[in-house]
Amino acid sequence: MDKIDELSRKRKIAHKRLLDFHSPVYSAFLDMERATYSDGALSKKHKELIAVGISVVINCESCMQWHIEQAAQSGATEKEVLEALEVGIEMGGGPATAYARFALEVMERIFES
Repeated sequence: MDKIDELSRKRKIAHKRLLDFHSPVYSAFLDMERATYSDGALSKKHKELIAVGISVVINCESCMQWHIEQAAQSGATEKEVLEALEVGIEMGGGPATAYARFALEVMERIFES
């Protein structure tokens, strides 16, 4: 199992555990997430692309994977995801360029399959 699969597996396990605990904080987070990524003045796709750029800047690999997947499922093209990644690189400088390597691996998995 590679790193991308392992992140997805761990995220699903944690999600189920938090739901099983009936965590009010996690429930509120899920409500906020649904509200955040609903279509509004910006589409879900565009919001996911914003999240891709932010994920690169903060070096959250799990976030990169999730938001690249969600962007693609929302209709984002590989080029759109790449440009969101590039915004993250510009905002985060040299460190974000290094962090983006993982995002490129995720993109290869999502768009090559």
